[in-house]
Amino acid sequence: MQLHTPFKSLFSVFVVDVFTEYFKELEEESIQDNFVVVYELLDELMDFGFPQTTDSKILQEYITQEGAKLEVAKTKVPTTVTNAVSWRSEGIKYKKNEVFIDVIESINVLVNANGSVMSSDIVGSIKLKTMLSGMPELRLGLNDRVLFALTGRDKGKTVVMEDVKFHQCVRLSRFENDRTISFIPPDGESELMSYRINTHVKPLIWIESIIEKFSHSRVEIMVKAKGQFKKQSVANNVEVRVPVPSDADSPKFKTSTGNAKYVPEKNLVVWTIKSFPGGKEFLMRAHFGLPSVENDELEGKPPITVKFEIPYFTVSGIQVRYMKIIEKSGYQALPWVRYITQSGDYQLRTNV
Repeated sequence: MQLHTPFKSLFSVFVVDVFTEYFKELEEESIQDNFVVVYELLDELMDFGFPQTTDSKILQEYITQEGAKLEVAKTKVPTTVTNAVSWRSEGIKYKKNEVFIDVIESINVLVNANGSVMSSDIVGSIKLKTMLSGMPELRLGLNDRVLFALTGRDKGKTVVMEDVKFHQCVRLSRFENDRTISFIPPDGESELMSYRINTHVKPLIWIESIIEKFSHSRVEIMVKAKGQFKKQSVANNVEVRVPVPSDADSPKFKTSTGNAKYVPEKNLVVWTIKSFPGGKEFLMRAHFGLPSVENDELEGKPPITVKFEIPYFTVSGIQVRYMKIIEKSGYQALPWVRYITQSGDYQLRTNV
C-alpha cells in the first residue's frame, strides 16, 4: 500500500507517536525485536493508502504485547473502531468527574549583542487530563479577539491566535462558523489544541554579561540576571547557560544565589537558580584559566541560553473564560485550570 502524498508528513508523526507508546524507546533494536507488532500496527494504521486508526489508546485495546510477543483479540472488535467517536470508548465510568486544563506557553526570543530583540513569538498549547464518565460534550471559552468581535462584546484583554491546530475531537465546522470550541474529549491525557501568537515579547529574564579574555592567561565572566515579570510571580528551575572557550580550565565561581558548575563536555557554565522572584537581580562571576586563545575564530560566538518555568502566569494574557460540561446523566463535574509560561528557544548573543 502506498500512502498518498498529502498525508505523508502528518502520518509519519502519528507512526512515531504510536511506536514510542508501544516500545518506549524508538530505536533500530526495538523495531527489530518487535517486527511482528510493527507489521500489525502498520496494517491497522492505514488502509488503501489512507490513515485509519492512529490513536495508540484505541490500538492498545486490540493489539497488545508481552515482551516481543503479540496478542490479537479477534473475538470482539472494539466499538471505537466503528464508532463515529473513534478516539473515545463507550462505558467509561469515574467516581469523581473532573477535567484538568493546562495552558502552557513557550517563549521564543532572540536578543542581539546590543540588547535589541531581533525576533520573538509565543507558542501555546492547551492540554487536557479528562476523567469524565460516559460521552460528555465539552465547550471551551477563551478570550479570543475574533470571537469577541463576532459577538460585539466588550473586548477587554483579548488575544489573537494564529496557526491554530486542533485535536480531531474538535468540531471544526462549529469553530469556523462561530469560534465555539466544542468536542467530545478523549479519555485521559491529550493535547486539545496548539496556537502561535506573533507579538513582541519583552524577555522575562534579562541577561547582561561581561566576558574578558586575557591572552594566554585567563577569562573572567560576569553575568547579571534580572526577572522582568510581575513581583508576585516566581520562575522555577532557572538555568543560565554561558558558553566558555573549549580550552578553559581551573574553574572558580561566585554567585549571589544558586549554584554554578562547569560542564566541560559542552563548553558551558550552567548557573542554576531554583527560585527566581520577579523584579529581583542576581550575579554570577566565573574565573577560568586559559592556556591559549588561538582557536577563537574557529569556535565562533555561541549565545547565552536560558531555561525557566513560571507557574500561574501567561505572557500573552490568554484566559480560559469557561468550560461547560454536558452529559446526558446530568452529573456535575469540576474543571481545574493551570497556567504555565516556560522558555522555548531563548537566546541572548554576546559581544565576545
